[in-house]
Amino acid sequence: MTLSAVLLAGGESRRMGTDKATIVFRGVPLWERPHGILRDLHPERIFVSARVDPSWRPLETELLLDEPPSRGPLSGLTRALERMETTHLAVLAVDMPFITTEQMRLLFNLAAPGCGVVPVIGEHAEPLAAIYPREAAPDFAAALAGRDYSLQGLVRNLATANKVLMFSVPEKDRHLYRSVNELSGFLAK
Repeated sequence: MTLSAVLLAGGESRRMGTDKATIVFRGVPLWERPHGILRDLHPERIFVSARVDPSWRPLETELLLDEPPSRGPLSGLTRALERMETTHLAVLAVDMPFITTEQMRLLFNLAAPGCGVVPVIGEHAEPLAAIYPREAAPDFAAALAGRDYSLQGLVRNLATANKVLMFSVPEKDRHLYRSVNELSGFLAK
C-alpha cells in the first residue's frame, strides 16, 4: 500500500476569531504539529487543503484550493482523493493538536487494500483524522455533488460498502482526537 497525505486547513476560524493554524500551541504554530505527523508517515505527497493559499504553507506541500462554493472538509477531501496517485490518503485537520504519529500509524496499519480506517468515539466517527482508500473517491465526489455534505453519513456508507473499517478508539486514546475551535480549547489537556 502507498500513501499520500492531506492537511485540512480550509476552515474560516470563526469561533477562534483568528487563523487558528498560526496560533502558538506548546511552543509552535498549530499547523506544524499535524504537518509534522503527516510528514513522519513518509507519504509520497503532502497536500494542504484550504480556501486560499495560507502564508504558512510549507514549500514541499502541494496546495489544493476548495472550489467555490466550499463545502467544508468534504471539498478538501474530495479534491485530495482526486489528485492522489497512491492507494491510500492520510487525513488530518489542522485543529487536532493532540493526535500522535503513533496513532496515525496505527490507523494506517489497520488499513487494507481497498479499505481505509475511520476512528469512532462512542457513536461519533472522526473523519478528519483518518485513512481513506482511493476507491472512496467516487463516493466523496457523489456526496459533494449532492445536498448532504455531512461526513458522518458518508463514512457510514463507506463502512457499509467495506471501503472503510470503523475503528473504535479505546477510552485511553480518545483525548487524542479532540479538536480545538476556541481559544479555551487550548487550555484543556
